[in-house]
Amino acid sequence: MSERRRAAAERLGEAEDIVRVVDESLRELGVALPSLRVDPVSCVMADPQPLIELGRCNLATARRLVEVLEGCRP
Repeated sequence: MSERRRAAAERLGEAEDIVRVVDESLRELGVALPSLRVDPVSCVMADPQPLIELGRCNLATARRLVEVLEGCRP
């Protein structure tokens, strides 16, 4: 495997790990983002820079997310 492909695979693996951690952390706070994932389009370039897609959610989930974020303010 070339160095470029290895680096791309590492970035993708890191992105997948981050998605898992974000999902677990939010779920512990009562927020589940159903469309949370690595954006596949951002991974198909020659030098991929994976983006995390937070996705779509219903109003109840958005409200819960706001509650959690407001609770984190200093």
